[in-house]
Amino acid sequence: MIDTRFGGASGGLLQRLRPTRIGVADLREVADRLLPALATTRLRLDLVQHPGAGSVVVLEEDERIVRVHLSDLAEQMTRAGVPPTTPAISAALASWVAHRPVTDVAAATAGIAVLDWADPAETAVGWRVVVRRGELALPWTPAPTAGAATVHRTRSAATGRSHDVTLDLRAEGPVALWSHAAVPMLATAALVAPERMIERIAAAGLAMPDMQVVVTPHRPVACAEPGIAARLAGETTEASVTLPWRSLADLPWS
Repeated sequence: MIDTRFGGASGGLLQRLRPTRIGVADLREVADRLLPALATTRLRLDLVQHPGAGSVVVLEEDERIVRVHLSDLAEQMTRAGVPPTTPAISAALASWVAHRPVTDVAAATAGIAVLDWADPAETAVGWRVVVRRGELALPWTPAPTAGAATVHRTRSAATGRSHDVTLDLRAEGPVALWSHAAVPMLATAALVAPERMIERIAAAGLAMPDMQVVVTPHRPVACAEPGIAARLAGETTEASVTLPWRSLADLPWS
């Protein structure tokens, strides 16, 4: 499995098969310069020297704290195939920071409800709260201290925000495709309001009273009549789930 936390900084297949080691000293030089620039009023980024244990990168944001030894981070970058150049290490470190855990505060104030895989085998989907960071949509896992009421409020607010996500609708023959211009995963935000989807599809010239949705998380959503939806699902090489629109509201939260 390719480690996506380091983004587009990872090299090609040959670099991953025969990686060139990222030096701890090189990573420290980049971290000393870059981490202060990535810090915000809520996000604190420090490089702490522990006697006899080397340097540790510390990320603190609201209730979340991440601590990683610089040597371990350099090893992870090496395994991911990050080229040992200053620009590539800088891009990889910035991507790693961007992939940090989503805080409860961020989820409560900016979360969006989408569909994602509910199991490792990718056989079922469920609702999940994600927070957008640039071109990323990162999942929220409630902190152990978050009570049931907090989780419910966060999920309800995220569902409301999904109504306001701007999506593109394109008709390709008898199929309606929903997509997001920058973050593909956000395409499934449309599914919180299937009746409105049917209305927009009808306005585009397609009638789908028995609409089925072909959900491939992190990809555009295809909508069609049952027979066509089944054919679409059978033709794709990626794992997908086909659902009648009336069942969307009953899907569980992940």
